[in-house]
Amino acid sequence: MDRIKLGIIGIGNMGSGHFHNVMEGKCPSVEITAVCDIVPGKTAIADNYPDIAKFTDYKEMLDSGKVDSVLIAVPHYDHPTIAIEALKRNINVLTEKPAGVYQRQVRLMNEEAAKSSAKFGIMFNQRTNPLYKKARDIVQSGQLGELKRMVWIITNWYRTQSYYNSGSWRATWKGEGGGVLLNQAPHNLDLWQWIFGMPKRIRAFCQFGKYHNIAVEDDVTIFGEYENGATATFITTTGDACGTNRLEITGDRGKIVIEEGKLKWWKLKTPEREFCFTSKDGFATPECEYEEYTDTEPDGHSTVLEAFARAVLYDEEMIARGEEGINSLSISNAAYLSCWTDDWAEIPTNEELFEKYLKEQCERETEIKK
Repeated sequence: MDRIKLGIIGIGNMGSGHFHNVMEGKCPSVEITAVCDIVPGKTAIADNYPDIAKFTDYKEMLDSGKVDSVLIAVPHYDHPTIAIEALKRNINVLTEKPAGVYQRQVRLMNEEAAKSSAKFGIMFNQRTNPLYKKARDIVQSGQLGELKRMVWIITNWYRTQSYYNSGSWRATWKGEGGGVLLNQAPHNLDLWQWIFGMPKRIRAFCQFGKYHNIAVEDDVTIFGEYENGATATFITTTGDACGTNRLEITGDRGKIVIEEGKLKWWKLKTPEREFCFTSKDGFATPECEYEEYTDTEPDGHSTVLEAFARAVLYDEEMIARGEEGINSLSISNAAYLSCWTDDWAEIPTNEELFEKYLKEQCERETEIKK
């Protein structure tokens, strides 16, 4: 066996993209043996491939014997539901982000994965970016010293009203479960915690339909606090044209900045805390060395899928384990809860309280549409 037998569930923008990546030879350890979508016409993507089975019911696909692995690319609420059914059958799962909409359903999915012998991965393709990998190495190795602050301005997720009008499930609490935090920013929220660690609590300010005719958030500012006193500020929106993507992380031994395809690293020769209390000059600053890195970002989606396949075939390491998806979701859940309660939200959030507020948003949305 040198290729997994993959079924793709959901043939929308992402599902069709994965299909074409495999067919173009970008994932040599993957063979697509089935496709599934509740809209029959979408499975026509496989019309020219008679060996690929077509389904409109994902459970029929799982029970067909034609797949040993599935890639889930459906609306967010259904990610855990389908993953759990596959994991119960010991079918390997690679799910698109986010892991789900609320913590409880993702926690249950992770518990099922722990009982299953199947592999479980999540499509966090931004982890393949060499600059983010370098940043993680610097931070996790302690070369930046005691962490002090992270600031990420990620406002280049611009979307038009036409984008939101392209699907009835988009930009709705009932269909998508949120806006920019659930659709575009999960990659960045994952990188936040992957590089800098999980905050202990969140204070967030979400603007709902600020720039678009939508019910969910399209402009967000999050403030996070850590046990050691470090802070994180995260700003994102789909309403800024000519947006910015700048990540800055500061520790007491220096600073790194990732922007415009470069990682810049200032390394202090004397730790800032030591220099602060030993220098006799009130206006002095520590000497530092400077390094700069550039690298080419790979095709992240196909890289994650190929790594997942090799994990199934040869027990190699995946780019991101599926269980890790709860981390970024915990941040976005806390951000919503903070906004809804106008208060700090602890991580992990109170599951019952979060679901109560989410249900209210869905019901309010339904009333408005009547």
